[in-house]
Amino acid sequence: MTSEITLFVNPAAGRGRGARAARPAASALRAAGFRVRTVLGGNAQEALTRARRAVEAGTGALVAVGGDGMAHLALQAVAGTRTPLGLVAVGTGNDFARTLGLPVRDPAAAGRVVAGVLKGAGPRDIDLGRVGGTWFGTVLASGFDSRVNDRGNRMRWPGGRFRYDLAMLAELAALRPLRYRITLDDGPAREVEATLVAVGNGSSYGGGMRICADADPTDGLFDVTVVGACSRTTLLRVFPRVYRGTHLNHPVVTVHRAARVELAAEGVTGYADGEPLGPLPLTARCVPAAVRVAAP
Repeated sequence: MTSEITLFVNPAAGRGRGARAARPAASALRAAGFRVRTVLGGNAQEALTRARRAVEAGTGALVAVGGDGMAHLALQAVAGTRTPLGLVAVGTGNDFARTLGLPVRDPAAAGRVVAGVLKGAGPRDIDLGRVGGTWFGTVLASGFDSRVNDRGNRMRWPGGRFRYDLAMLAELAALRPLRYRITLDDGPAREVEATLVAVGNGSSYGGGMRICADADPTDGLFDVTVVGACSRTTLLRVFPRVYRGTHLNHPVVTVHRAARVELAAEGVTGYADGEPLGPLPLTARCVPAAVRVAAP
């Protein structure tokens, strides 16, 4: 592996933590003997183009500095190649870093871990989800959770996570079950009423909500969590349990495993790694060993 690696930086991540985090991460990588170059972009597409050029030019690794959005963008550059991906997680959610067992909001420690893996045992392969031409590492969300995202994204005030707390309250007030058509692998299509359906390559989204708590990104399968039709009272009772993963034991929740998942529902947007994919219907495929990660 070449000793030059590329830092892929989102300066705005975590209200400016991305720019500040790049320096201690780069110092840790240089201390391990790597030459470090930095890739930025004026917008997501420009940044992705530059990251892909670095991969095509043979960089030894692409190390994304930011949150889950930056990790998602980096996946589009490295998935399907043999270029390792490292993460310096300093965003709001950081669920992909949690899935990989990497430090969160400690850029120097993350840089040391990534360097240690690259110089030591080497990167490991994990699965990714794919919808059309878009790769994802954590969870594809649809239903109540994606509607909260839709509403939060439309709101201009307040800023930060509080915006999504307010969006959740508004969506709770409007809660109603959705009619889904779900097809798993080559099985029959099933029509179900559900509050949400989450397709997990990783276990969590939304900053530690373990919606697909038992998902394993190395088993070649998604965990599909279906939260059935329920009242606001039931949802409020179940929701706090998602941070521990104990919601999976509730009677309103069912879990399935499949390598291909087709989802259809009227008026529902799919989000993966927190990024909008577009309206359902969508088909997600689990691609085994799709990316090499510089993680323990």
